[in-house]
Amino acid sequence: MNYRHAFHAGNFADVVKHALFCRLIGYLQRKEKPFRVMDTHAGRGLYDLDADEARRTGEAVEGIDRLVASPAWDDPLLAEYRAAVEAARARFGTDTYPGSPLIARQLLRRQDRLSAYELHPVDAGALGELFAGDSHVKAIELDGWLALGAHVPPKEKRGIVLIDPPFERTDEIETIVEQLARAHARWPGGVYAVWYPIKRPAQHRRFHDLLRESGIPNIVAADFRREPHTAEERLVGTGLVVVNPPYTFAAEAEAIFALLQPVLTLSPGAECGIHVLAEE
Repeated sequence: MNYRHAFHAGNFADVVKHALFCRLIGYLQRKEKPFRVMDTHAGRGLYDLDADEARRTGEAVEGIDRLVASPAWDDPLLAEYRAAVEAARARFGTDTYPGSPLIARQLLRRQDRLSAYELHPVDAGALGELFAGDSHVKAIELDGWLALGAHVPPKEKRGIVLIDPPFERTDEIETIVEQLARAHARWPGGVYAVWYPIKRPAQHRRFHDLLRESGIPNIVAADFRREPHTAEERLVGTGLVVVNPPYTFAAEAEAIFALLQPVLTLSPGAECGIHVLAEE
């Protein structure tokens, strides 16, 4: 699956991913000690929902647009997410949607830092321009997998790594598990959040199985399907695997899914679930 993000910015998968991501950052904010956010596949950082790519698919209409128009947008569980989206729109325009690095930046405190990596030269250039002059952010044109191998642990020794690959390669899930295991061996105390699409049932099961067999402890998967699997094998859901999740994460993810389900689902056959793939 070629997941070119400019075509999908603000869709239901973004909403789910970013709502959960913000809660993970919020948990790190509970202590005064500084933390680092590392975004291995950062993209451009900001997307114009009125641009040709976004209008061609119209996916934001069934994602962030639905959420903003719903009562769920006012729920305290989405407070960090709402604050990040609204701050970006106040600065860049109401037709924009912030990518993960910009959302993370909106939530950083004075003592926290962000490292955002992007390999594509055009997107890396846009990312660098977005954060130009920002002393809290390093925007680096670099393969995210190389960054993950070379830049953990960060000097803060606290933080979260967001791994959000495009799923263009047939061996993407194997690469994720392999790279995640290597990073965890170098920095076992870090929080790792891995986004993934839910499209083919066999691939979804294999990904979870590989994580169970990886030897990495303390893994939780939060799966959100807005419709049943289809014969066309299209994107029907999204998930976030979290290594070293906060103790509140499973319950909060379940509550967030309860908020988002009536807003984002397309079918009565939609299902959500929180799965413990490895115990502490």
